[in-house]
Amino acid sequence: MYSVAKRIEFCYGHRLLDYDGLCKHLHGHNAIVEIEIRADALDSRNMVCDFGDIKRIMKGWIDTALDHKMLLRHDDPLVAPLQQLGEPVYLLDSNPTVERIAKLIFDQAREHDLPVVRVTVWETPTSFAEYRPGTPDRS
Repeated sequence: MYSVAKRIEFCYGHRLLDYDGLCKHLHGHNAIVEIEIRADALDSRNMVCDFGDIKRIMKGWIDTALDHKMLLRHDDPLVAPLQQLGEPVYLLDSNPTVERIAKLIFDQAREHDLPVVRVTVWETPTSFAEYRPGTPDRS
């Protein structure tokens, strides 16, 4: 099994609704995303995937969709006022936790036909969340 990973940096703001901690307030992060791609065999170039392709596809999407945007739950009362002010907003169906952001980026990589196996999002230098598909727990 071969594996490569690409790191991408972006900035975003968010807040969590129905939450009692500090993250219930608007705040921002300088995130680092790590996207891991795996393959059983190398391609004709002796690569799992060209780093440039990962950057072009995923950094392009992240820069357009998430970078310097306020990530909010679709029913957050701040959505309408921010949109009226012309502020960039990205809406999610659920709270924009770092776990949810990791899954969002994973899903986008899959939609772009990248054989992604893991996405890790560092929200701070000491805190990260990771999404990788797994076998559902049947216990």
